[in-house]
Amino acid sequence: MQSTDRWLGVVLALLASAVLWSARSFPDVPGQKIGAGFLPMLVGAGLLVCGLLLVLRSVRGRHYQNNPQPTRAAEHIGSSLVVMGAIGFYILAADKLGFLIAAPLVLLAVFKALRGAWWPSLAWAVGGTLVVHLAFYKLLRVPLPWGVFRPFY
Repeated sequence: MQSTDRWLGVVLALLASAVLWSARSFPDVPGQKIGAGFLPMLVGAGLLVCGLLLVLRSVRGRHYQNNPQPTRAAEHIGSSLVVMGAIGFYILAADKLGFLIAAPLVLLAVFKALRGAWWPSLAWAVGGTLVVHLAFYKLLRVPLPWGVFRPFY
């Protein structure tokens, strides 16, 4: 696990560096304080921090057991399939249903597949969807698909 975390951290840091490098060349958006590269730069910075923390954790080695229990991959196959199915569902349904319906359904399915409790999963799915929608619609002025709500706005 320690070696896996180290390599995953290095790969994540390299991916973050590529995102940061490419996002710096995105053009400015006229009339806005935040350009098109703001969100990719934010994501890239977050990925870089996570990658570096994984490498640091693996080098320190304090969080690893001397005799780790073997993990059973079969326990995680169902969760992985739900996550992949949720992404496929969002790709197929977002335009028809709209972001405000498809995103909470996808998030709720993923949270439940990762064994989250019902009420926190529902709260994070709805709250996260609203925060992302407001950030894109108001702050970034990027419309997300309205779907069935189109006649109401």
